[in-house]
Amino acid sequence: MANARYYGTGRRKKSIARVYLVPGTGKITINKRDIDDYLGLETLKVIVRQPLTATETLDKFDVLVNVRGGGYTGQAGAIRHGIARALLHADADFRPVLKKAGYLTRDPRMKERKKYGLKAARRAPQFSKR
Repeated sequence: MANARYYGTGRRKKSIARVYLVPGTGKITINKRDIDDYLGLETLKVIVRQPLTATETLDKFDVLVNVRGGGYTGQAGAIRHGIARALLHADADFRPVLKKAGYLTRDPRMKERKKYGLKAARRAPQFSKR
């Protein structure tokens, strides 16, 4: 475990996160910025740390993330998914804990496409009798 580096890809909506876990002190770096600088809302920081908290490895790994696409909420979800997948490479015994919490499941909800004849995915033009 001299130069151990565990990788996981996380996705949510339009966001894709490439996550690397390196043995360390628990520092989380997103796009070469600290997590506190990158994510403004405290709830998003909690979402990112959830897999580490569930497996009690919060202070054992440094997390390096490259994330692109989507908004902050989608990116936070993608990072969480990536961290959970990377933790599986680090230790396969974490699977039941992560699976039960739902961190290994890719969230399938995506933006619905716009249909012809409508103003948006489901928004119809205003109706008038005459």
